[in-house]
Amino acid sequence: MRQLVWGKTFIRAHKRAIQRHPDLQAEIERVLRLLADDPFDPRLRTHKLKGKLLGIWACSIGYDLRLVFEFVKSAGKEDDILLIEVGTHEEVY
Repeated sequence: MRQLVWGKTFIRAHKRAIQRHPDLQAEIERVLRLLADDPFDPRLRTHKLKGKLLGIWACSIGYDLRLVFEFVKSAGKEDDILLIEVGTHEEVY
C-alpha cells in the first residue's frame, strides 16, 4: 500500500469539492483508498497528463471530478503519492 501525501493545494481543493458536492464525499474517500492500494486499478481510469502537466497523473472520481497526483520517491519499497488537486475537469486542467 502506498502512502498518500496531502499537499496544501489538495487540502484546500478537497474541502472545496466536498462543499460543492457533499453527495460525493464517500466516492472521493473510496477513490483515495483505491489509489493507495493500486493507483492503476481500472476503476480509477488513471492516465498520464500532457502539456504543462507533463509527468503528472490523474484519475477519475465519478463523471466530472478528477484527482491529480504525482508519484514521489520515498524510503519505502514503493513511491508515495503526492495529492495535488481535486475538482472538475475544467478546474484541474
